Amino acid sequence: MQAKLIRCTINGVYTEKYVDVRASLTDMLRDEYELTSVKKGCEVGECGACNVIIDGECYNSCIYLAAWADGKHIKTLEGLMGPNGELSDIQQAFIDAAAIQCGFCTPGFIMSAAEILESGKRYTRDELRKLMSGHICRCTGYENILNAVEKTMNRRLEKKNESDK
Repeated sequence: MQAKLIRCTINGVYTEKYVDVRASLTDMLRDEYELTSVKKGCEVGECGACNVIIDGECYNSCIYLAAWADGKHIKTLEGLMGPNGELSDIQQAFIDAAAIQCGFCTPGFIMSAAEILESGKRYTRDELRKLMSGHICRCTGYENILNAVEKTMNRRLEKKNESDK
């Protein structure tokens, strides 16, 4: 095995670890850091279950080499939680909107939603539908997922407008 030292920040914590140069970021996060919210679905970048945010942008971690993570800031679903383990607003919205059944695809959907919500922009439902594409859910149906994202977007924008006054 050829290994490379990877220095990166994962969910706000700086870390260093030697990783097989052939390993995917999914494998590194799951096997080396036990971050099991990063799911192994299709392993070809089509289902979205493995999505993580790298330097502010969402990526399919199954087709992103762990070696490329050197020097990056990576956020997984675990990194969205508050300091005492409380759920973020988008995580709670998925529960409230019944956007979860088996839950396998949920972390990837939430990570995509987190990236979209960070923009601070208001999107139409059709725009959200397009921005959230690239995920496969076999259980829930996509309407409740869109409801959760749209509701969170509206709440955040309302709070921002109130604080700007």
